[in-house]
Amino acid sequence: MPDQTLPVPDPNERLVRVFDTEQDSEAMVVQGLLESAGINCQIGDAENSQDVLPVGGIGLLVRQEDAARALQVIEEYRRTPEQEDAEEEEFDESADAASDGTGPEDR
Repeated sequence: MPDQTLPVPDPNERLVRVFDTEQDSEAMVVQGLLESAGINCQIGDAENSQDVLPVGGIGLLVRQEDAARALQVIEEYRRTPEQEDAEEEEFDESADAASDGTGPEDR
């Protein structure tokens, strides 16, 4: 069975730091989320290696063309259950209004 792992981004590509954390475990969770969304990423820093200069947080890097999509995935990860509930309620209300013809423009 061939190895299905995603390749590490080419070091000659422009990489963008899209996520910072102090926790290794959180970095690995977000890395998994990005990779499951088909976004290649690596843990590290574009300028400093954590092995050489282990100060500051842990960053996740993605290719520049994947940055917008990566930030969207990360934003969805960071939403609280309350935010998700509020968005669902807002969506349900707008769907109900659209189905009965009382959209915002009719009020």
